Amino acid sequence: MVQVPLNSYFNNKGFGLVPGEANFDQLNNSYPALNLPPGGIYISTKTNVSYLFPGYQGQNASDNVVMAGQKIDVPSSSYFSLQMLISTESAGTAGNMTLEYTDGTSTLAEVRTNPYSSFLSILKGEVVMPSYFTSNATNFNTSHIFEYVGPLTPSKTLSSITLPDTSNESSRIHLFSMSLVKQSGVQVQFVRPTQKHDINQVQTVELVIDNSGPEWIAGSGVEVFLTAPGIQTVQPGYIKRLRPGDQKKINVGVIGRGNVTAQVHFQGSMNTTFSVDGVAFGLEEYTSELGSLSTHESPEWFDQAKFGIFIHWGPYCVPGWGNSTPWEIYAEWYWWYNNHRNADKADVYDHQLNTFGGANYDDFFSNFTANNWEAKDWVDLIADAGAQYFVITTKHHDGFAMFDTEETTHRNSLHYGPMRDVVGELFDAAKEYQPKLRRGTYFSFPEWFNPLFGPYGFSQTSDPASTSWPGIIATNPYTGLIEPYTGAVNKSDFIVDLMVPQMEILAYKYETDIMWCDCGAANGTADFAAKWFNEAASQGRQVTMNNRCGIVAGADFDTPEYTTFSSISERKWESNQGMDPYSYGYNQATPADLYMNASTLINSLVDMVSKNGNFLLDVGPKADGTIDATEIAHLLEAGTWIKPNAEAIFNTTYWQVGLLFITPEVGDVRFTQTDDAFYILSLSKPSETFVVSAPLPILEGDLITMVGAGNNTQMSWVAEEDGISITVPSALSDASKYCWVFKIAYSP
Repeated sequence: MVQVPLNSYFNNKGFGLVPGEANFDQLNNSYPALNLPPGGIYISTKTNVSYLFPGYQGQNASDNVVMAGQKIDVPSSSYFSLQMLISTESAGTAGNMTLEYTDGTSTLAEVRTNPYSSFLSILKGEVVMPSYFTSNATNFNTSHIFEYVGPLTPSKTLSSITLPDTSNESSRIHLFSMSLVKQSGVQVQFVRPTQKHDINQVQTVELVIDNSGPEWIAGSGVEVFLTAPGIQTVQPGYIKRLRPGDQKKINVGVIGRGNVTAQVHFQGSMNTTFSVDGVAFGLEEYTSELGSLSTHESPEWFDQAKFGIFIHWGPYCVPGWGNSTPWEIYAEWYWWYNNHRNADKADVYDHQLNTFGGANYDDFFSNFTANNWEAKDWVDLIADAGAQYFVITTKHHDGFAMFDTEETTHRNSLHYGPMRDVVGELFDAAKEYQPKLRRGTYFSFPEWFNPLFGPYGFSQTSDPASTSWPGIIATNPYTGLIEPYTGAVNKSDFIVDLMVPQMEILAYKYETDIMWCDCGAANGTADFAAKWFNEAASQGRQVTMNNRCGIVAGADFDTPEYTTFSSISERKWESNQGMDPYSYGYNQATPADLYMNASTLINSLVDMVSKNGNFLLDVGPKADGTIDATEIAHLLEAGTWIKPNAEAIFNTTYWQVGLLFITPEVGDVRFTQTDDAFYILSLSKPSETFVVSAPLPILEGDLITMVGAGNNTQMSWVAEEDGISITVPSALSDASKYCWVFKIAYSP
């Protein structure tokens, strides 16, 4: 590793010993210095790259770089990758940096990162602190510094890096440390035993393999296995193709325990052994300690599932209203907006008055009938759309549960409305009719107007229009009378007597695969997660939990909402959004022609998958249990593309080098790969001579076919200076639509 000193570039102070000492984000917010790693060398837990970490520099000393177009000279040499510790101020920000080489050429690479702290949903960084300082107090939301990994061109000599200019942005990018990975040939960058395992307790060990060149791994490829005292490989890894400048992550399954020196053996077209010191093998039971829970991560099945269906269904679908342009709200927030006029830009107040008079929210229960609902229809639709999993809203912020909450509350679909166990019926139908579908449960932590939540109530900001979970009984805005909280059971503590027991019901009685929390805040997640992770593991199940469960530990994947990432994220993520562009819950005010169509769905899915993301797409059923016919038609149409092109989507991984080549200059293309093949996914119709200007892992003798509508028809191709050109018969390109998929099948 070549650590690049940045002290001479420091222009911002982000670390403070007390509130107000530092001014990281121009509001006197800052990182708590006492919780930081000490200054000196910091080694990444995910990449094993070492950094010069500034640590606390003193009361008046700067400790990071606000990216403002600075040119940073580096020792001229060939490097495999650029690694940085960075963060931004208040929202995900991106900018292009320029990588300059001694031959006069340069390339652009996007720098994108996450905010140092976020509310309710936790964006888990490489460096995690339990709080941050405001100008005069401590805020106990976690704060983070993130790791950026970017490929370089090892065949060239890097001379300098020009940072993007974010100085005029509302959310600037801050750089704390920079390192360059310098290698020759094929190298094992990192051996990382995970806590993932199968039913036989075979532990998954992740290996990061780099190739700085000039030789390829090709032909028959290499089998990769580990040996060490007390360690046995039972599931070898495999690399079929690795071009110079590329990287692969592979999994090896082992049994055994010990902190030992491991030997990594390559056998096949390349025969060599690497020695890696201090590798800690062995599976551990989870405890409620945050360090233990932090070792949990998204399971392989979730990483490979790629496409899921989200379902928001509850009493809010009776009014089913969130306005239409220019002011829209999430329709499932109807009750909250009706009681918060400062935030009611969509004028829910007048809509409720004109349509339902002075009705209370709970009056909608009787019209939430589910009369036309068949669970089998839903799971069949999900499967026909090509999705691999679903997440049902088991309880939204209105506190109305769609499952048997037993004696925690009777405010549920068994006692009111449908008078049915909605989650139970849906899960049973999935098990019987679509057993390959994984089953997930959305679960809101707070309840807006449950007075039992009062001691934990909060507002997101101090603004009167701020999103809030007040934990006080609602008052009817028209009559001034207290609204009922129908079905509530007398309990003492919201977390102990309601929240955690309901999570346990979903985990153990309903056997959810995904605990998809929302609005973290006060919680009992740590004890719950330790027990659930251990119980599932004992049954050979791999379960997962998102980043909205109130603790950074156990946050397996990030959940951006109604957005996507502009570049590859090494950390697993899942974007969620509705087919309705304005709402998750059913909104009758949205015209049918605004629902997401099959083209947008497929474009979004392909883009997210190529960047290590999943796509969780929401539908909002009506009160009778039917789904809008336009939404159904678009889902089924998307399924007709997804299924024949499944091999390029599911069970694939992203292409690390693609970080440099998902650009307008290359065209509207994305890339995925498997062990045996590489996929080019064109989001625009290819011309007869289709040029892909990227250093693809292709060699003479490889076959290129068009999958999907192309019926795996073989195509001719020739190497170009910066990539390849493929001859695409117009009849084949005309036969497909939405996205054109080309498969490079590696030759033996």
